[in-house]
Amino acid sequence: MQLDFKEIFTAFMILFAVIDIIGNIPIVIDLRKKFGHIESGKASIIAGLILITFLFLGQNILSLIGIDINSFAVAGAFILFFIALEMTLGITLYKTEDSGSMTATVFPLAFPLIAGPGSLTTLLSLRAEYSVQNIIVAVLLNVVVIFIVLKTSSRIERFLGPSGINVIRKIFGVILLAIAVKLFAHNIKTLFELS
Repeated sequence: MQLDFKEIFTAFMILFAVIDIIGNIPIVIDLRKKFGHIESGKASIIAGLILITFLFLGQNILSLIGIDINSFAVAGAFILFFIALEMTLGITLYKTEDSGSMTATVFPLAFPLIAGPGSLTTLLSLRAEYSVQNIIVAVLLNVVVIFIVLKTSSRIERFLGPSGINVIRKIFGVILLAIAVKLFAHNIKTLFELS
């Protein structure tokens, strides 16, 4: 098993931008206020397990319904594009429902906030370009970052302030927009070559 640190870093940055745990700090703070305690470790581990499971089973599910990975990657590029628009323009296109009686640690924090439609789609899109072992390392590194951010969310919010979080969110939005365009261009080209 050979690890490619450039692939790991790129996959890490893409997932970090999509998961947007820094930009979600205000939501985490609200959940803490509503539910009192959030188990940071449990939320991080559950999100990591969902992401890694989907990395392996997602392709089989696609094969079962007759969709190739490049087509899925193109669809994923559109989702990344819209997430990037949300981040840069400060608009909400994807609305989540209230968690109700379910525990905030699992829902909505681990899923769909961390391991949501954007990050799951991104994983399969990344699989079209990168080695699985490099993606797994990138996921695990993100899980560590998620745990640290969840554990210190109150301090981070005080340190950055609302405008600091907003600036970081917009920067990652622009990066994600560029990644979405690259992902779309690469996979649409592959699709035309295959047909």
